[in-house]
Amino acid sequence: MKIGGKPVGLGCPTFVVAEIGINHNGSLPLALESIEVAADIGVDAVKFQKRAVNIVYSPEELATPRDFDREILDAALERQEIEGVRYDVFPPDVLARIMAGEWQTNGVLKHALEFGLKEYDLIDKRCAELGIAWSASPWDGLSAHFINGFSIGWVKIASACLTNRDLLERVRETGKTVVLSTGGSTIRQIQEAVRILGRENLALMHCLAVYPPADEDTNLLVLETLRRAFPGVPVGFSSHARDTFPVVAAVAMGAELVEAHLTLDRNMSGSDHKASLEPLEFKNMVSQIRRLETLRGDGIKRVLSPEAKIMEKLRRVDNLF
Repeated sequence: MKIGGKPVGLGCPTFVVAEIGINHNGSLPLALESIEVAADIGVDAVKFQKRAVNIVYSPEELATPRDFDREILDAALERQEIEGVRYDVFPPDVLARIMAGEWQTNGVLKHALEFGLKEYDLIDKRCAELGIAWSASPWDGLSAHFINGFSIGWVKIASACLTNRDLLERVRETGKTVVLSTGGSTIRQIQEAVRILGRENLALMHCLAVYPPADEDTNLLVLETLRRAFPGVPVGFSSHARDTFPVVAAVAMGAELVEAHLTLDRNMSGSDHKASLEPLEFKNMVSQIRRLETLRGDGIKRVLSPEAKIMEKLRRVDNLF
């Protein structure tokens, strides 16, 4: 299988995804800067998230009071005009409440963090300029249709959506490569999701739906469990850890693709920044992965020329053959 034109699977370089997610805090400039940083780091792809807010969340959830940084709201309000064109970032009723000073609700935050067509057009353009693949995880059928409107060859399904049959069927109908996160899911649930999606052009990600998970819960041996349960399907690891070691260890254990959250500053306001890697950490992780791939070699036992010369000096008896 391929993602962004690059082969993924046994014998291929580890495919590295930087999950920007909602770490853009509703700011288009911050999202574009994050893409540029990710490209400089040397990742293979970046990923965002896409939700139709009024479909994914109930009216009660959206009305719940939510304390969040005013900068997130201001960044979203700035997106109401992009390159001289007006856009509706908020539904009219939500915008009216914001203008009345009633903005600290879960619904306002969720709308503020959602990018629309113009934002993703610019993301698509910047990724093409930098030669980096991108996608967004759809949380509902409408968002899956939205993502399908772009010429990107892959879709990531979040762990929370693994049991959404309608979404799985819609994504499979697109014919795109699917990367499926398995956090918080049983083997039986994963088997049913795989049955719906089909094994062709599918990759599975071991993942813990905890931010961040404890070492004793990370259980990297699940990589082998998934490999045995779904032979021929590439298996990877999606990390929510605050350090790079779990990802590097996963690659050492055979992960064929990996994902970690990227933030420009872990101290920024927002729900995911604390479980994300900063640019230097992410860059060091990618360097360690590439070195590990070199260290792993091809498994063929051979005698190197320098070894042969040393053995000529050190071996006193050689009568095996």
